[in-house]
Amino acid sequence: MQLGAYATARLPGRRRTELLRTHSTNVDNLRAGRWQTLATSAVFVEEPLPVAYSAALLAALGTAEARWGVRRAAGVFAAGHAGASLLVYGALRRRTREGSPSANTTRASPEASATHAPHGTEETGAEPPDTTARAIDVGASYGFNATVGALAATVPHHGARAAATAGLLALGVRPVLRRGRTFTDVGHLAALVIGVALGTGMRVGTGMRAGAERRTGANSQIRA
Repeated sequence: MQLGAYATARLPGRRRTELLRTHSTNVDNLRAGRWQTLATSAVFVEEPLPVAYSAALLAALGTAEARWGVRRAAGVFAAGHAGASLLVYGALRRRTREGSPSANTTRASPEASATHAPHGTEETGAEPPDTTARAIDVGASYGFNATVGALAATVPHHGARAAATAGLLALGVRPVLRRGRTFTDVGHLAALVIGVALGTGMRVGTGMRAGAERRTGANSQIRA
């Protein structure tokens, strides 16, 4: 992702804008059936990731992989990224039908995480009147937020789990309530909620399996 970001940043402005727009989960692409952008948009970023954000992303994904395994960690990231992208797409498609304007934003800055204010807004080229439908919307922040939300929801201690989950959701809600919110603020909150739901499901499922194993062990001892 970083190497791709460095390469993309070296392109001429107009070419870079079109490349990023081609891989964006915006209304035009998804309405036209270019569903591959649900995957490619996660690995394209407009600018190289700052060290702090890269470290946070690696820490979250590494912790998730160590705790749940590769498949579940990848599944949470993918579900958060694709799920939030589709929810935002549905809302934006309705807004573009009604002719509501929106700013062009990207998801490739450190502010995109759930623990910061929403990511920055940057113009990358001349935009047509319908900026929402063709907006550049790339980056790993939706998957990152979902992973962090799932990690908070699977903290073993009940009190710490409740505090972490409530704190993350509060941080996710805050930018949505401000006057200058963007559609990606809503996407970050949606990804957090998806992650918390997936983490809760994994925790409940693990608890149920552990309970079943204890009952099976107890029954075996009784029969013995």
